[in-house]
Amino acid sequence: MGARAETAGGTVFLGNRLLMDTQKLALGPLETEATRLQADGRTVVHVSQAARVIGLIAIADAIRPTSKAAVAKLRERSMEVVMLTGDNAATAKRIAADLGIDSVLADVLPGQKAEKVEELQGTGKKVGMVGDGVNDAPALTQANVGFAIGAGTDVAMESADVVLMKSDPYDIVDAIELSRATLRKMHQNLWWAVGYNVIAFPLAAGVFYPFVLSPEIAALSMSGSTLVVAINALMLKRTKLAGIRQPGKKTAPGAPGGPATPEPAKASAVPANPLPIKQAAG
Repeated sequence: MGARAETAGGTVFLGNRLLMDTQKLALGPLETEATRLQADGRTVVHVSQAARVIGLIAIADAIRPTSKAAVAKLRERSMEVVMLTGDNAATAKRIAADLGIDSVLADVLPGQKAEKVEELQGTGKKVGMVGDGVNDAPALTQANVGFAIGAGTDVAMESADVVLMKSDPYDIVDAIELSRATLRKMHQNLWWAVGYNVIAFPLAAGVFYPFVLSPEIAALSMSGSTLVVAINALMLKRTKLAGIRQPGKKTAPGAPGGPATPEPAKASAVPANPLPIKQAAG
């Protein structure tokens, strides 16, 4: 919700609209400006002092360059993408529209994220949660698969099943693709081993006499079977992952596998006339 501080000028509250409502602080003339900023897709932080709302700080969340491509690729694989955020509904829907996300769960408190994940699981869905903060840790643990951003907190990384070391959202697609490729190899090797034993054991036991398998041939066949399984497993290295750049090839910034274009978050302060606040540039 926000923070509270005691100053010589009175008690200061810094937080979202819910915090202002809890403290019964009316926005007054800033109501219209707050609504406009939220409609523009910005997160509005309210500032009050001495029981009066004295200003607004609008923060524009920067979308990572590969986020839209990652969402599109997940939807191609018939996966539903849900935005789970503590931001207000207007801001969340605006960003979700830019990314191509239809389902939005906004105004979610930190302690409610795990509950939302559990609700989705209650509908019979397998849920993968992506997060980077301390507040995301319970939800990452609750999810069937937790993806932690490498640049996030240690608690989030310890709670997750997969850590995205490059902090690139497109690596989620690559992780799923690599997991599926690994599972395919496991199934292939399992069926090869089962098929070989179903045929070789009866031959060695003389079930199909006079067609028998001599001990020498059986030993060579077992070694050959092991070799086939090992070679098939090594073929996993040939799996093509769009998010991993091939050696010697350059990828344009913003493209999957290419260097991310830094987009710092933008913030603007909207003070009220009676008690303007000072904004420190960092």
